[in-house]
Amino acid sequence: MGRALGGWLEGPGLPRDTPPGARLGLPADGPGSVVGFGPRIIAYIVDGVLANLLVGLLFVVGVDAAADIRGLAIYGAFLLEELVLVTVAGQTIGMRLAGIRVIRVRDFGRQSWPWILVRTLLLALLVPAFIWDRDLRGTHDRAAGTVVVRDEIVPSKA
Repeated sequence: MGRALGGWLEGPGLPRDTPPGARLGLPADGPGSVVGFGPRIIAYIVDGVLANLLVGLLFVVGVDAAADIRGLAIYGAFLLEELVLVTVAGQTIGMRLAGIRVIRVRDFGRQSWPWILVRTLLLALLVPAFIWDRDLRGTHDRAAGTVVVRDEIVPSKA
């Protein structure tokens, strides 16, 4: 029974030792390989802090609102940052600092804005980001035809 559910979510069966991204034609490690949880959470935290600072600037210049409105404004700024920057650059500021990017699975290029909009709206629900397949793609990435990979520009270990 568990196999049937796993097959539905993960697609055709492959040996368990198959590295994430192998079914997608991605390398097992290095630039272009699928990213795990660590770099993603770093990017998420950086982007959350940036959204908070962005909205905080409005309050510094005198805009006043209730705490719940400020929370919604921060959430909206985070989602807007995600939508605009992933559409334009393929990565947010946090993703850039973490050395990761969002690419289209079909040809490894930058995904079009309507699909990034779908990805962002699903990401807004939070649940899709925590349901992953064996290729470490959340349901928001699967729906948008994207995958998060290590960026080609890797910081030097000087």
